[in-house]
Amino acid sequence: MATDSAERLLDVREIDGPPFDDIVAALDDLGADERLRLVAPFEPAPLYEVLEERGFDYESERRSGDLWHVLVREA
Repeated sequence: MATDSAERLLDVREIDGPPFDDIVAALDDLGADERLRLVAPFEPAPLYEVLEERGFDYESERRSGDLWHVLVREA
């Protein structure tokens, strides 16, 4: 029986200043069965290496123009 994992949303367009600390805090708060959907006005390419180093998988999708969605979950 499959269970749906909960999804948390972090829209970094609403953050004043660099969003890195907010992203790391959101990752630290994720439960084992949760995912984080990151919404950004740019492709957060520098974040990908950090995610891999911390044991997360991710899927990036350019939605339109400069709108990116990155779905992050534990590897």
